[in-house]
Amino acid sequence: MKSWCKNLLAAGLSLAVLSACSSSDVEEEPVSELTEIQASVFPEISWSTSVGDGVGDYYSRLRPAVNYGKVFVADRYGTIEAFDENTGERVWERDFSEAFRDHPLAKNKGARLAAGVVAARNKVFIGSESGLLGALNAEDGSNAWLSSTNGELLSAPTVAEDVVVVHTSAGNLDAFDVDTGEKLWSYEMQLPNLTLRGTGSAAYEAGGFFLGSADGKIAVVIKGNGQAAWEQAIYSPSGGNEFSRMADVDMTPLILGENLYAVSYNGNLVSMELRTGRVIWSRKYSSFNELASAGLSLYLVDDHSRVYAIDKRNGLELWSNSELANRSLTSPAVFGNYLVVGDFEGYLHFLDKSTGAIVGRVQVDSSGLFSQPLVVGDKIYVQGRSGKVATVTLP
Repeated sequence: MKSWCKNLLAAGLSLAVLSACSSSDVEEEPVSELTEIQASVFPEISWSTSVGDGVGDYYSRLRPAVNYGKVFVADRYGTIEAFDENTGERVWERDFSEAFRDHPLAKNKGARLAAGVVAARNKVFIGSESGLLGALNAEDGSNAWLSSTNGELLSAPTVAEDVVVVHTSAGNLDAFDVDTGEKLWSYEMQLPNLTLRGTGSAAYEAGGFFLGSADGKIAVVIKGNGQAAWEQAIYSPSGGNEFSRMADVDMTPLILGENLYAVSYNGNLVSMELRTGRVIWSRKYSSFNELASAGLSLYLVDDHSRVYAIDKRNGLELWSNSELANRSLTSPAVFGNYLVVGDFEGYLHFLDKSTGAIVGRVQVDSSGLFSQPLVVGDKIYVQGRSGKVATVTLP
């Protein structure tokens, strides 16, 4: 299997990344410069700290997790820290790389953490490019268990009651016992010749894991036995070369009521019937980012960092904003009346979610923001490539 560089995969890089990955014939697209805005909100950094050495320019899906009164954060090289959610004081610190000392993968440089952090079932789950899935005790950071998979872990684990699953780069959904790390089953998906670097996490609902595949499909896998209940293509790849046929679903299917929403690279944004997989509507969009929603609207950042609001009932476009085009935007998150996205220069932008107008911004980390902002109550948690972690609030 060949793996394709995800365009704008590292903050601070423009479409030159994609050009370098393919050929010199690909024309670079300009990165939008920030212009003066008519600000109506003035976000502030209310707390910040630094955790390890960050993630550098590497592909990463690491982002903070908040649970049990703590904020859990990790860097690429194995540092995992827990902070008191209210005071910001460090509660514990753990070096995940210690797990490599007696492991066959000890020759690898550092932990290479890229998947997580997820805090659930009184544990902190995190995965590495070496295929290791680890669980720490949320209370003190002590080791709970460590298990191996057959591929890189590039997206966050999904915890469902007594089972935790991970989507590996080899195309498998592997399931483990939450308490012991014992492997329970593995669901295999076929990989095309050319894929984006990255995988989407599974969503869990009503006893099933809903998962996007590298060949443009959504599958639902039954928790109890690892068998597929249904599988449905959201886009049928076509074109004269492997690049034009790429159709990865590299996001977590968004479940809202009886419907599921998903988007593929080079493909479609779709609404599907949750029980059967029947496609209700389909619209042409290309993205590898997570979707966000509020009310009747879906929010999407496409593969060129254009932002859209779409009516979830029929797929009709409500507004679009291209002022931040090619700025390596993160996946969007809804924060009250606003949509928030980070960019490669470390700015967190606030868009009016009803109009798409940019109404505020704050620079958090000049090394760049790379993962979806986490909204918890009246706080936004963001992580920068340098290792800076910050809480952003509105006064």
